[in-house]
Amino acid sequence: MNTIWQKYKGPIIAAAVVLVALLSSVVIVPESQQAVVLRFGEPVRVINRYRPDVPYGETGAGVSLRIPFAERVERIDKRLLSVDMQPQQVLSTDQLRLNVDAYARFRIVDPVRMVRTAGTPERVKEQLEPILTSELRQELGKRTFQSLLTAERGRAMANIRDGLDEEAREYGVQVVDVRIKRADLPEGALESAFTRMQAAREQEATTIRAQGQKQAQIIRAEAEAQAARTYAESFGKDADFYDFYRAMQSYDYAFSEGEHGTTIVLSPDNSYLKEFRGR
Repeated sequence: MNTIWQKYKGPIIAAAVVLVALLSSVVIVPESQQAVVLRFGEPVRVINRYRPDVPYGETGAGVSLRIPFAERVERIDKRLLSVDMQPQQVLSTDQLRLNVDAYARFRIVDPVRMVRTAGTPERVKEQLEPILTSELRQELGKRTFQSLLTAERGRAMANIRDGLDEEAREYGVQVVDVRIKRADLPEGALESAFTRMQAAREQEATTIRAQGQKQAQIIRAEAEAQAARTYAESFGKDADFYDFYRAMQSYDYAFSEGEHGTTIVLSPDNSYLKEFRGR
């Protein structure tokens, strides 16, 4: 064995060096990744670059070669990545402080620019988080808390996404979506908001009742005036009948037994009883 080593030491070492160099030059890039090849720190080409309309199997993924020791490979995920914003307090237009927790989904579409500006996807997330916070504060600061509970919330998310995407393009990133996980009032603020809403509704109900009572009084007064005019017109046509009718009403009221009964003693010639004597 020693004889073989001594005899073929040079070729064996050369073969080993060639094998190591060959293995070092082979790069395997899966479909889920794209790779930037850097030669002495400068990007020279991209393997399996993200292209939205190219199906799997035709993207360029698989085995590729690089120059050993001179080139290195920076692997970048082609799939959607996410950046989570730290929970923030945002002041809405109705002066309510909201505890907001949001996140954004993004994809690296220009890996060369990403490597030159940020270096790694983790650094991209660090750069996007304060931008997301700023865009969210600006947009939600223009809206009321109630609007976040309606379809207007989707419009706000679209505006935040567009603003964040414009900034993220500098890092070779496309922002796909922005979502709010939670938008809650601080502890104790919900009861305060409910109290204010209840007071406002009670005040509104009081105003409506007062207006209703006013309208009822006006309608009642107009009806009584109309009734009085009708009675006056009808009784004015026959004064004797009016006297008779009023006398009958008076008798009914005076001679009614009532709750405890009533006794009245009058002379038959009393003028009050004239209607009983006939015409």
